[in-house]
Parts: sequence; structure tokens; C-alpha cells
Amino acid sequence: MKHSFLNDAFFSGLDSSALGVEAAETLPPLCYTDREFYEFEKEALFNHEWLCVGRESWVKETGDYFTTSIIDEPIVVARGRDGVIRAMSSVCQHRAMLVAEGQGNTRAFLCPYHHWSYGLDGQLIGAPAMEKTCNFDKKDIKLPQFKVEVWHGFIFVNFDLDAPALAPRLAALEGVMAPYSMATLNGPAPDRDIKFPWNWKVMFENNNDGYHANRLHGGALHDFVPSRLAAFPDDLPADTAGYYRTNGTLHADASFNPTQKAILPVFPALGEAERNRMLFVNVPPTLSLVITSDMIIYLILRADGAETHLMDQGYLVAPGAMEDPLFDDKLAMNKHSTAAIIAQDLHVDEMVQVGLRSRHAIRGRYSWQEQAQREFNGWLVRRYQDTWARVKPTA
Repeated sequence: MKHSFLNDAFFSGLDSSALGVEAAETLPPLCYTDREFYEFEKEALFNHEWLCVGRESWVKETGDYFTTSIIDEPIVVARGRDGVIRAMSSVCQHRAMLVAEGQGNTRAFLCPYHHWSYGLDGQLIGAPAMEKTCNFDKKDIKLPQFKVEVWHGFIFVNFDLDAPALAPRLAALEGVMAPYSMATLNGPAPDRDIKFPWNWKVMFENNNDGYHANRLHGGALHDFVPSRLAAFPDDLPADTAGYYRTNGTLHADASFNPTQKAILPVFPALGEAERNRMLFVNVPPTLSLVITSDMIIYLILRADGAETHLMDQGYLVAPGAMEDPLFDDKLAMNKHSTAAIIAQDLHVDEMVQVGLRSRHAIRGRYSWQEQAQREFNGWLVRRYQDTWARVKPTA
């Protein structure tokens, strides 16, 4: 790895992004645009952190599988005959053809190129015409395995088999998440593989940001969630793997549709506090949740370049909600309103990426309503600095 601008001074300078929100400044613009920094970021974040890839409900039955990719690593997630969910490389160990694409149900993965076949656990079980190959034994070959953990129904993988467990590092989020019972929720099929021409952190920051809510989104579809009612916990541990913010609403059961109120069933265990606010939960570098009293929007971000990323977006609703004959129509009302808000966000994200390339892009300052950005910075800076200390040239 070349280290042109990556040096001790650069990484020491990141300290200012992890100060308290009243003193912090944004990350250097090149963190969002530079290919060399993206290559460094792969090692600092994606090679060792827990990465959300989907929902447990996507692999409900034996043989169910789906494919995805993060940092250009093709992944297949499957439920085996023993009921265990496994995540593996989908790269055939013969000539690098992908053994699985899309999603479905199968008894085994058959490489279409030369018909090498793999069990649901990734073990090679068939390799035609290999009997004359020296020192070849099918038992020695298996699709590379990744570490797997399920958290509130979301499947996470880790390329680092020695990584510490995820759930204990998210303990500080359990109190605010418990009333929603997310592991029990389901929803319609998500929209997958949406491609965006901007850095994944631009998207992640926008998902976290309550400061812009009544400014960019001012109007009937958003004024009932005023930025001035944003609140941030002050007791998150320094080593947390995720963080959250709440935002008070002007009336109970506020929801993004023309009525401004929940039209789907409210999550049954919510108390008065939960019904009078929205919740925004973030588990970087891949998962963002937007939580109202009747619907959860989940966004799975998948970096694939310095200035591009992919995203999967889905919805979760209360148990039984999908059995309503009018469910599709009610959900369409919510989706229509959120689509208008999201369109504004996407335009801003694209223009922010343009601005970040400019010679006039600087390290800006934060409002108190951007505390979530500082939490994100703190998560990033620790990992950037620790990784630099580990990989920097010694000569």
C-alpha cells in the first residue's frame, strides 16, 4: 500500500473530528473522495467490523439463500440442513466463477462453469473429471467461511474470524430497541442493489442527521418532527459498536403520510415515550434504522468504491399488519411520502459529493443537532488511528 498523504500528521489531525460536538470539525474531504484512503478504509473498517447483509427472514427455510457483496467481496448466505445460517464466499475454488447469484432455495450450489458443486455448508461435494489431478481431495476444499451473528433479526457477517462478538458491544442500544421486538417483525420484499454515485459515509451521515430535517424537508410531511426536539444519549460507552438519537414529535404516533399519523398497526409494546418520538439507530458501517410507531425503514449500505456504494432498503411492520386486506394501500401511502423525502436526501447526497471534490471544501463545524455525526466520527477516528498505528511503514 502506498502512503502518499497517509502519515502520522494526517491521522493525528483527525483528533479534532472526535471532540465534543461544540468543538468538533468534520472529517477531511479526501476521506470521502480519495481511492487510496478507500483502500486504507477497507482494512480499517470492513475487514474487521461486523457488516449487516440482510434479514434472518430472507433465509427462513432449509436451502434458502441470498447473495450480496461488500467492498467487492461476493457473499452467499444460506440456511443449512442443520438450521444454521452460514455466510461464505461465493467464489468457486476452481476458477473463481461465482457459484450463486440472486436468491432462492437450493439443495447445493452448482458452479455453472465446470459443475463443481458445494453443500449448503460450503463443502465441495462434486468435481467432475478431477480423478487424474495429483494431490486433489474434495475434503480439502470448502468455500471460505465468514463469522455470522444475528442481532434483532439482522444478519451480520465479519471477514475476521477472530473478531469479538457484536451483541455485547451494542448493549447500550438494547433499552431503546426492546419495545419494537424487531426479531419478530417482517415486511414486504426489500429493494436491493440500489447504486449511488457518492461515498457511503455521505449516505450514512445523512441518515443520522436531524439538523436538516425541518430545513431540507420543511413542509407538511416533516414539520411534525422538529429538529429542535432532537435528543442524544450522554451515556454511550466509548467502545460501543452503534449509537442512536431520538426526535420528539408534535403528536403521538406521528408517521410519514398525508395524515401525519400512523395508519398501520402501532407496535404493541410501545409506551407513551416511544409513541411521542421517532428513533434513529445506527450500526456503522452498514446499518441505519428509521423507526416510527408503525413502521421501521432499514437501510443496508454496502461500500464498493471511493465514491460509490450500493444499498438495500426495506420496511418492517407490526405482527399481523400484512394480513390487512388494505395493507398494500396503506404501505403505499407511507412509501409515497417517504419517497418524496428520500428524493430530497438523495439530491443533497449527490451534490455533497460534488462539493467534497472541490478545492474549496473545508473541515466544517457542527450544530448541537448534529451530535450523531460526532458519534459517527468518534467510531471512525478510533478505527482509523488504531489501524494506521498497526500498518504504517516502519522504515
